[in-house]
Amino acid sequence: MNDTTPPLHPMEREQLRAESILVVTVTSSDAFHDDVTDGIKTLDRSDAVDSPPTLSFTSYDDLMGTLTPRVLELIEAIRREEPASINETARVVDRDVKNVHEELGRLAQLGIVFFEEDGQRKRPVVWFDELVIDLPFDPEAGDTAAAAP
Repeated sequence: MNDTTPPLHPMEREQLRAESILVVTVTSSDAFHDDVTDGIKTLDRSDAVDSPPTLSFTSYDDLMGTLTPRVLELIEAIRREEPASINETARVVDRDVKNVHEELGRLAQLGIVFFEEDGQRKRPVVWFDELVIDLPFDPEAGDTAAAAP
């Protein structure tokens, strides 16, 4: 697999390590655009943005298709066991190396994991301690339901 994920700058890694929560939500493209625009305006005013890192999906199907039980097991195993390489990660979860490598590539593209390179080895790192899934059932009314797997 060709890794098309741009490497994180060391400062970005350190910023992520300072965070302990990743919020995952479902939001429309328009709402996501509005949130990003508001965040940029806040930064332009030099105001601090005090919100946890958030990964937004545009549909429940996309969220559920990405964060499957198998993927959540992989994320948890990396966090708990801290494997030194992709091969070791595959052994920890008792899965095929190629499958784990592809899955980790997708998770890296989403910012859920990053890799620390040591020669030929790439160590997957899950930077958060808690994954919070925020599911808005009626975005117009502002109702949400939160669940943490």
